[in-house]
Amino acid sequence: MLPPALYWQNGFLFILDQRRLPCEVNFIRCAEWSDVAAAIETLAVRGAPAIGIAAAYGAALAASHGRDEALKALRRLALTRPTAVNLFWALGRMEKKMASLTDEGLFDGLLAEAGSILAEDLACNRAMGEAGAALLPGRCAVITHCNAGALATGGHGTALGVIRSAAEAGKDVKVYSCETRPVLQGARLTVWELANDGIDVTLICDSMAGALMKQGGIDAVIVGADRIAANGDTANKIGTYSLAVLAKRHGIPFYVAAPLSTIDPGLPSGEGIPIEERGADEVRALPGGGMLPEGYNIWNPAFDVTEAELIAAIITERGVMRPPFDGIKKLFPGG
Repeated sequence: MLPPALYWQNGFLFILDQRRLPCEVNFIRCAEWSDVAAAIETLAVRGAPAIGIAAAYGAALAASHGRDEALKALRRLALTRPTAVNLFWALGRMEKKMASLTDEGLFDGLLAEAGSILAEDLACNRAMGEAGAALLPGRCAVITHCNAGALATGGHGTALGVIRSAAEAGKDVKVYSCETRPVLQGARLTVWELANDGIDVTLICDSMAGALMKQGGIDAVIVGADRIAANGDTANKIGTYSLAVLAKRHGIPFYVAAPLSTIDPGLPSGEGIPIEERGADEVRALPGGGMLPEGYNIWNPAFDVTEAELIAAIITERGVMRPPFDGIKKLFPGG
């Protein structure tokens, strides 16, 4: 059985340490909000929805020490990852809830709110999966990138949720997972996750996707997202843009699956999305062990932006949106 990305038990938040997967299943016990911040920054927990859920529980942990500590935690947790908007959405929701609570009810109220965020995310993913599965033929082959599955969410997944729902509906789905350099989320997480569910999955290097598409037989590319602008421009794990360009060249629909909490309606386009740059050692590490020389210049953006014109549809819990994505703002109050 696939372990959850995180869960609350007996006053602690337990986070699956995804840095050790697939070789070892180990949970980090978070007793303080600073433990949660460290887990987010070091990629022990990753995936936009899961980051937001973890941060919400981090705020609840801080509330056990009082309102000032909770406010301090909100500010610090907001600095952990700059690109995934779900983080800021969840923290904003916790701050709003905090304002409605007395000091006596602060911890219990924020803990309940974090639990609601987790439960709602799972429900969103189920709805997304059902809507997205309808886009796939009865027998199909799809390519996915990074990990947008149960490990990246409250359960079921976004992009992988579509694949899961299609399989649950009786469709014959073959998945090709890109390895996703440099941290190998596809190789370490997506393949492990789908194989655990008995879904037919094959690992490919990122550079093999174009050759695979050229052979024919690929019906769709399905990815998750870390932030979607009001015009449909989408930030996702580095390498996503290349897949979208290749899919366009080969006439393959490129789908993005993400909850509404991933959409940033106040951001006009993808040009304004902050792109996190991570340390050079992630690229410097050699597959067989050891490191490249220190003197190498290395550029390591964690995400790239795919323009809306390359996206065939955005799948949300409210259904499937197709271009032009003018209706995105209408999904939000005042839009």
